[in-house]
Amino acid sequence: MMHWLANLIDAFRPADGPPPNRLLAFFHWCLKGAWPVLTLAALVSGIAGGLEVVSALVLGLVIDAAAATEPSTMIQTHWPLLLTGAAFFLLARPLAFAASSAASTLVVAPGVNVLVLQRLNRHTLGQSVTFFDDDFAGRIAQKQMQTATAITNVVTEFVNVVAFALASLVGSLLLLLTIDGRMAAALFVWLIGYFATIRWFLPRVRTLSKDRAAARAVVSGQVVDTITNIKTVKLFAHHAFEDRSALSAMEHYRQKAIGFGVISAGFRLSLMTVAGALPVILIGGTVWLWTQGVASPGDIAATGAVSIRIAQMTGWVSFVLMTIYSNLGEVEDGMITLSPAHGLTDRDDALEVERAKGHIRFESVTFAYGREDGGVSDLTIDVQPGEKLGIVGASGAGKSTLVALLLRLYDAEKGRILLDGHDLRDITQESLRRQVAMVTQETAMFNRSARDNILYGRPGAGEDDLIAAAKRAEAHEFILGLEDHMGRTGYDAYLGERGVKLSGGQRQRIALARAFLKDAPILVLDEATSALDSEVEAAIQDTLDDVMSGKTVIAIAHRLSTLAQMDRIVVLDAGRVVEDGSHEALLDAGGLYARYWNRQSGGFIGTQEAAE
Repeated sequence: MMHWLANLIDAFRPADGPPPNRLLAFFHWCLKGAWPVLTLAALVSGIAGGLEVVSALVLGLVIDAAAATEPSTMIQTHWPLLLTGAAFFLLARPLAFAASSAASTLVVAPGVNVLVLQRLNRHTLGQSVTFFDDDFAGRIAQKQMQTATAITNVVTEFVNVVAFALASLVGSLLLLLTIDGRMAAALFVWLIGYFATIRWFLPRVRTLSKDRAAARAVVSGQVVDTITNIKTVKLFAHHAFEDRSALSAMEHYRQKAIGFGVISAGFRLSLMTVAGALPVILIGGTVWLWTQGVASPGDIAATGAVSIRIAQMTGWVSFVLMTIYSNLGEVEDGMITLSPAHGLTDRDDALEVERAKGHIRFESVTFAYGREDGGVSDLTIDVQPGEKLGIVGASGAGKSTLVALLLRLYDAEKGRILLDGHDLRDITQESLRRQVAMVTQETAMFNRSARDNILYGRPGAGEDDLIAAAKRAEAHEFILGLEDHMGRTGYDAYLGERGVKLSGGQRQRIALARAFLKDAPILVLDEATSALDSEVEAAIQDTLDDVMSGKTVIAIAHRLSTLAQMDRIVVLDAGRVVEDGSHEALLDAGGLYARYWNRQSGGFIGTQEAAE
């Protein structure tokens, strides 16, 4: 039964399209598919709230019965009423509240939180690289968690409290109508004043909450950024500088939190004052009606129970409404960050490529990251299937930009890039990137096991293929010697955030194993062996030659000796192709490549200044 309840909301149902940037529409996008269940949960909560009024009614009936009956005959005369009252308090009311609690804790809270979080995360993962370059990783993660939690709080509080309170108020009005219409009118007038007070405060609560959430996200981003780069902080002895930066962000957050606290305290004081007036009005009015012979002692008891319950509930509701509005502010703040449309999208009729032949062509491609210069300019390169192309150039010449454009991390501003004759913009991004295995100088490692990091190249690969790839990358032996702080060893050992527990060479060998396992038709090597010592590099060079066989290869290196065996070498300068030919032909030409080759000491290209 509990399992069935917990799965009433399909928490992993995909969203329909991108999130809108208007609050109500954003809520609808986040919760689409869950509305019928949420309505049912609100109905259950409303029934529980209505039973609170029934409690007062039962109390009034018992008192009236006692007032009209001799004590000695009370039980014999009114045992059906007493038994019904006992059954109500011992069975009906507990069951109703249990059902309401189950709807909230088993159905709504866990289902809504995961439903919203996975939709926001999926949309965020689809953003372009530029989206992540422009923000803190910690801040983006904070916004996802903050927004999902805030929406969950709004929904659960609405179901638990708002539906409950509205049902109680409606029931109370009906009960007072049975006593005297003037008491119902008095409650109605009081409600107008109550909601007017809420109407004045809550927009201010919402605005200040939004400001507080934004300041808190800055603190989170600052702290995560510092921790992520903790080695750099220590190497440059900038502990005090980072501490000051964090304290500055924290002070800004503290000031926003104080402003929120001031309005919150004023809100609670005002509403509790309004709540305190209700028992005085209703009980005093009913007592006056009793003196006029219109109301009974039971009516006084029922009115007293209702008024005191509403007064108590007012404090509860005021706190919840403040929570709801503060969460709405947090949702608005998160919505600003998370709702922008994707910068790079697939066309509706985009082609799914199964396995490319590997013919790559850059046609008059220009891309400068939205600036006036930088990147590549009017670049034309044709790479035949199975050809091994080396890319040479000083730092800033456009080598990494060329690779990023090939992977469609960015779209060319001018010109086009073709894969087997298809414009990259006509191919789905996922299928395009499945065609490319890439090893970079700055290898990316997840804080997962060595096995998981290698299997990232081909998640469905078996253990034999995994180990074979590790051996080809000269990684198997050192992996067997790994042990993490949890006692996991070998391929099960975790590598730490960004592979921090490994040396640069070890990380690069795992990245090579991952690329070998992927076995894509296009292989991109961006300084793929730069972190390896000469002995290890020599050991895997034959493996690299074997892996490159039959594949289209684009290799970038500052150590020119690693490119000498390429079929062709392209030299970039200021984003343009200035030389193109074999290693020998370029040396004979005596141009920029030859100068690079002659200047190298230890096999590396110098800086742009040295090249000039």
